[in-house]
This record gives sequence, C-alpha cells and structure tokens, in this order.
Amino acid sequence: MKVYLMDLLPYGQHFEEFKAGRFIPYPLPGRYCDPKVAARTYDEHFAVWAEMDALGYDGLGLNEHHTTPHGLMVSPNMIAAAAARTTKRLEFLILGNLIPLHNPLRIAEELAMADCLSGGRILPGFARGVPREYRVYDVPMAESRARFDEALEIIRKAWTEDVFSHEGKFWNYKDIGIWPRPVQQPHPPMFIPFTGSKETIELAGRLDLNAVLSAGHRGVTQDIIAYFGKQLAAHGHALIPDKVCLFTDAYVAESAEAALKEYAPYYLYFVQTLWHHGSDQSNEALGKAGYVASSSFDYIRPENLPFAQLDRSKIRQTNLADVEKRVKDGQLAFGAPKEVAERLIDLAEGMGANRILLNLNLGALPNEMFMEQVRRFGREVLPRLQAHEVKGARA
Repeated sequence: MKVYLMDLLPYGQHFEEFKAGRFIPYPLPGRYCDPKVAARTYDEHFAVWAEMDALGYDGLGLNEHHTTPHGLMVSPNMIAAAAARTTKRLEFLILGNLIPLHNPLRIAEELAMADCLSGGRILPGFARGVPREYRVYDVPMAESRARFDEALEIIRKAWTEDVFSHEGKFWNYKDIGIWPRPVQQPHPPMFIPFTGSKETIELAGRLDLNAVLSAGHRGVTQDIIAYFGKQLAAHGHALIPDKVCLFTDAYVAESAEAALKEYAPYYLYFVQTLWHHGSDQSNEALGKAGYVASSSFDYIRPENLPFAQLDRSKIRQTNLADVEKRVKDGQLAFGAPKEVAERLIDLAEGMGANRILLNLNLGALPNEMFMEQVRRFGREVLPRLQAHEVKGARA
C-alpha cells in the first residue's frame, strides 16, 4: 500500500480571539498575517517533508487555497518544485490545481516543469475549488463545471500532442507545442478528488483517471466507489485498487485516550474555526449558484443520501464528545500504533484502496509536535501499511 501524508500548510499561529465564536471574519485583513510567522511556517514544513523523505513515506499531499490562514499553499506547483530539490524519493500528490480559475496552458507548463525538476515525482490532481476562491478570482460559479472539463481537455492535449490547437468556450490556442515535456510519458498519472458529484465521477471513469475520496460515511464511500467502477467499466476500463486513494485522519499516541488529549484541541480548532473560513454557503445556496446540480447525487442509495453532502454548519458545531465518539466507533484512527495500523488496513481492504492519504496535522500543530508525530507514525505504523497490499477492488 502507498502512504501519503496531506499537509494543508496552515498559518503557524492560532487565532485565539476567533475560537470562542468559531468564526474568522472574511476577508481577514492582511494585518493579521505576520510575514515572519508565514516564513517560519514554510521553513518548518519543508523540514518535516525532508524527514518524511528520509523515513520512507511514499508521498506528500498538497493543495491550493487562497486568502485564508487555513492553508498557505496558494501555488502547489511552486511548492512541489521547491520541495523536489530537497527530497530524493517523495512523490507529490497535488489535490489539486483549481483549473476552472486559471489559464490551463500555464498549469500544464508548470506541472511539466515540476515533473522535470523532481525527476518524475509529480502526481497531478485537478479540482474545482470552494466558493471563496470563485469570489477571489471573479469567476462565476455557474461556469465551474464547464470550465473544469474544458481546462482538463487542454492540459491533456498539451501533454500528449506535439503541437495542439484548441477552440473552446473559455480558452483558445493556436499551434502550441509546450516546453519542457513531462518526464512521465505520455503524461503523469492524473488524480481527481471526489466529493460525491456524479459529473466528476463520470468524467474520471470516461478518462480512466485515479480517484481520491474521503473515507467519511461508510455507505456513501461505498456508493461512490461502486459508481466509479460502473463508469470505468462502461468505457472499457477496470477498477483496480491502485486507482483508489482513501483520505482519512490518523494520530499515533500511547492510547486512544492519550491521542485525544494531545490532538483534540488542534483537531477541533480546524473543524470548528479554520475550515469554514470564507466558505460557509449552504448546500441550497450552492445549488442556486449553479455549482451543484440537483441530480448530482441521485446515484446514492436513499439510506445514505442524507450523508452525501458536507454540512458545514453542522461540522462547525463539532465538540469534544463528538470526536470521542468517532474514535470509539472507529471513524477516526487515533490510538496506539498497532490499533492505528489495523484500523487503516481494515478501512483500505473494505473499500478496495491500495493508496491512503492521511491527515496527521489538522489545526496547525506546533512544529515539534508535528515532527514527532511524523516520526512516530513513520517508524511504528508506516512499515506495516507499506508491507500490506490490497488486491481486490470493491465495486
């Protein structure tokens, strides 16, 4: 099994004044950002990634967010290219470039360059982004899906055709041959994060792409994987475990009780305060804005449908008792090394996924705590996960 760690690269200082109300004003004025803290944050995370490389982790998960302390990774391609020069084997799973918001030719060029700089260690992923980013870049949310599909088509053309042209609704190019070309030919393996909308799953099935999906509600996850398998088969492709990467949370301590005591304050800071910054629209509002179609989840079994879409207002109300219950019920892999390893292997086997992406640092852990967690997981859990291979798909 391949094991990646997700790093949101959160601003390395908590905003204590916003915790009680569980709300960070948007926009958060620039005076709240201390450039020295931001610079220190980057330095500390680069040091952790070098340690991950030395410990033998398979890869690092990166993403793209804007105008928020939730994540300082405004350009995952720049981060991956820089980190590639200080690591030797770590892959960079980018989840992902927000391609409806940018010039897709530029994205194709940057990723090709990063693939060269890393010696072929880029795993590009493409996403649509959250509502906040559409306001930032002044892109209509109703255009999100069409822009995403067209941008992905352009990137694939740029990587696979010697010279390409494109006439589309949003972008036009004439006789383009990009330099450099990616090291991985015909192109790096592409990943799409699934949030459950069938349009994304159908696109990934048609193009034979790799899926990354949250291991949240078990029934919803099963329905998503089953639908992905059907879409792959409909276009002559096969669902295999290497095509599925599960995204979940873990924390290693002496026991589950110790893990909760150490990690829960940071976990709660993330789910109560950080994650929702500038993106607190209801699912109803997203539907009215044209971001989500009313039919996007009609493949989900009726008993699972209430859990298919994230409800940020409910997630913001999460308290310590809720986290304790999730740990007790096995929804969060917090605990002793043996317990964490067994839970993650059971999850991967149950979903037919031979890749796993883990959050070990939600809520801006202090650097020494983050580093220690990466080391402990790397020594006491990682070898067991990497020695296990999931061989059967679960469609």
